[in-house]
Amino acid sequence: MMKNTEDQDMSKKDQILEAALNLIKSEGFEKVTMRKIASEAHVNVGLVNYYFGTKNKLINEVIQILVHSIRDSFTILDDHSMPPKERLKSFLTEYVKAYHQYPFIARQMLEPHAVMFDSQKEFVHFVKSIGLKKMQQTIEELSGESDPENLSIMTSHLLGAIFLPVLIEPLYEKVTGFQFPEENKRIALLLDRYFPDTEK
Repeated sequence: MMKNTEDQDMSKKDQILEAALNLIKSEGFEKVTMRKIASEAHVNVGLVNYYFGTKNKLINEVIQILVHSIRDSFTILDDHSMPPKERLKSFLTEYVKAYHQYPFIARQMLEPHAVMFDSQKEFVHFVKSIGLKKMQQTIEELSGESDPENLSIMTSHLLGAIFLPVLIEPLYEKVTGFQFPEENKRIALLLDRYFPDTEK
């Protein structure tokens, strides 16, 4: 009986997280309230408060969903059974897919005066201390470049090229009529142009 109660609790909690995610997607962080989340999740406000306490704690958990997906993508760079170009391609594809699922969270993180949640701070620390080094090591292996400054610039080129479509896609399509192709096609083209003389 205890297991059923725990399952029900988890189901309700997931239901609330999903409702919060949907509302943040449509309304943004600032306009979302605990009452709106409760209504969207078809639960009472007391239950939302019971699980999460505050709106910021709830949003922090929502962001954690994205952060886990992105952190997991970095493990691809450790798989040396793949050639470096394939490794980098697989990593970038998974990395941008995670952001593409929740572009509104990525945009919010770039807002100059946005509240920085704990999950975002943890992710920024991970990227600065571990993630970027893994990416730069792969680029070095792939290109032969060893200068730290050049590796940082190359990393920014690649990340900028894959993130820009995620951030501007709706506006770009509206203005130009051009629809971006899928991530794997964009990334394959980028790497073939950026590293033309290396293995596929």
